[in-house]
Amino acid sequence: MADFVVVGAGIAGLRAAIGLAEAGQVLVITKEQLGESNTQYAQGGIAVALGGPEDVSLHLEDTVSAGDGLVHREAAKVLVEEGPLRVEELLAWGTGFDRENGKLMLTREGAHSRNRILHAHGDATGAEIGRSLLAHARSTKNITLLEWTMCVDLLVEGGEVRGLTVLDRNGHIRTIWARAVLLASGGAGQVYSDTTNPAVATGDGIAMAYRAGAEISDMEFYQFHPTALSLPGVPRFLLSEALRGEGAYLRNANGERFMERYHPLLELAPRDVVARAITREGMGAHGETLPVYLDMRHVQGMDLHQRFPGISGFLSKHGLELGRDLIPVRPAAHYLMGGVRTDVDGRASLKRLYAAGEAACTGVHGANRLASNSLLEGLVFGARAAEAMREEPEAAVSSTSDAQLAGNSAPASDNLLRSLQQMMWQKAGLLRDAKGLNAAAATLEQIRAQLPPATDRATLELRNLHAVAELIVTSALAREESRGAHYRNDFPRKDDERFQKHSVISRENRLVKFE
Repeated sequence: MADFVVVGAGIAGLRAAIGLAEAGQVLVITKEQLGESNTQYAQGGIAVALGGPEDVSLHLEDTVSAGDGLVHREAAKVLVEEGPLRVEELLAWGTGFDRENGKLMLTREGAHSRNRILHAHGDATGAEIGRSLLAHARSTKNITLLEWTMCVDLLVEGGEVRGLTVLDRNGHIRTIWARAVLLASGGAGQVYSDTTNPAVATGDGIAMAYRAGAEISDMEFYQFHPTALSLPGVPRFLLSEALRGEGAYLRNANGERFMERYHPLLELAPRDVVARAITREGMGAHGETLPVYLDMRHVQGMDLHQRFPGISGFLSKHGLELGRDLIPVRPAAHYLMGGVRTDVDGRASLKRLYAAGEAACTGVHGANRLASNSLLEGLVFGARAAEAMREEPEAAVSSTSDAQLAGNSAPASDNLLRSLQQMMWQKAGLLRDAKGLNAAAATLEQIRAQLPPATDRATLELRNLHAVAELIVTSALAREESRGAHYRNDFPRKDDERFQKHSVISRENRLVKFE
C-alpha cells in the first residue's frame, strides 16, 4: 500500500514524486535500474523562455506553429509560462547547465525563433537533469524507489483506478493499492525496428491504460528524428538536432545540399519535414537505398569535441570524426506525441489515473513536437499532476493474494518482436498509405494469435508493444490526410475541415473518434 504510485523514474516521474512527497507515501516503480529511461538519452537540451514575456510569447507561437494546427493552446501556454519556474527549481537543486562567462549558454534548434535551448555537458542534458532530480528525490522524505519491477496491469474497481499489479525481480506478482496512480512510463520507440529509444521504451503505461479502459489520443503522430547514425550493425545512435543548430549541413549521395528544395528554414526546418526529405533523398531511382550525410567539415571557431563530447566519443569508436568526415544518417523513431489522453493537470479519463511526460497526451505537441520541448513537458506536467493527485480523497483498500508467474517464453517473444518491429517500420513508418496500413493491421491480427502467455518481462513487453502497434495503425488509417509527423502518400494534403481535431480511441469503442 502507498498513498501514491508513480510508474517511471524519468523526468516526469521524479518531478511528480518530489511534489507528492509532501502529501503522503510515494512509491516510484521502474523496471530497470534507476536512471535508465528516455530522459537519460536526451542529448539536445531543454527549451525554456528565460528572456521575459516576449520570449515566452514567442516560445508559445513556435510550439503552436510546429504542431501543424493541432496544438492544444491552453496546454502549450501552461508549458511555456510555467517552464521558467521549473527550470529555476532544477538550478536550485544543483543541475549543472552549461555556461559561458558565467551566464547560462542558450543555443537554437529547428523551428525555434530565437536561442532558448539549455544544455548540460554539451550533449548530455537529460542525463544531468535526471541525476539532479534523482539525488533530490533520494534526499526527500516519503519517497521509496523500487527498481527492477515491471508493472503488469492497472486495478480498476467501480470505474476508478485503485492500484496496480507488478512483477517483481523474483518473478512474483504483487498487488499495490494507492489513492492515485501516475503513469510516467515514457514512450514506445521499440515498436519500430529503427529507433533512438532505449530498450525500456515499450509503451507499457499506454498499453496498461488502454486495457483498463482509458482514452488514448493522437497515436498516429510518431516523430521520427531526422538524424540517427546509419552504419551496418550499429545501433541508431541519436545525432542531436543541436549539430544542425551549430551549422551542420545535410548532403545527398551526390554531395549536394538539398533542404532548400523542401523548406525555407533549410536544415533547421521542423523535424517531420527534415525526416521526410532525408528519406526521399535516400530513395534511388531503382529502389536502392542511397546514403545521406551530415556534414560539419565547414564549421569553424568551435571545438566540436568539447561541444559534443558524447557524440564525438561514440563516433570515434566507429572511425568517424565531426569536422573531418561525412556522417551517414537516416531517420529513426524518436518521440510519440500521442498517449494517454489527459487534461492540463494530468487527469486521465479514468478516475484516480494520471499521466505525464511522453506517456501522456495533453495535446501540447499537436502533430509534431517542437525540438527540446519534451524535457520541459516532463517537468511542468509532472509537477502539475502531483498537485492534482494530492487532492484525491482516501480510498478503501481491498485484499488480494500474491501469485507467481512461471516459465520463460523469451525465444518466441524475440521472433515475434522482430517481425512486429520490421512490419511497423515498413508499413506504418515515415511514409504511409492505406494498402500498407491495412497489411499492417492484418499482420497484427496474425501476431495476436501467436502471442505467448505473459509469463515474464519479455512477454509482457511484447503484449504492450502489440497493443501500441494496433493503436498506431488504427489511428493512422482513420486520419485520411497528411499533417505533421503523420504523412499519407494517398492523402498528401491537410484536410482541416475533417481532421483539425484530435483522434481518440478506447477499448470500449475501438473506432477512432475525432474531437
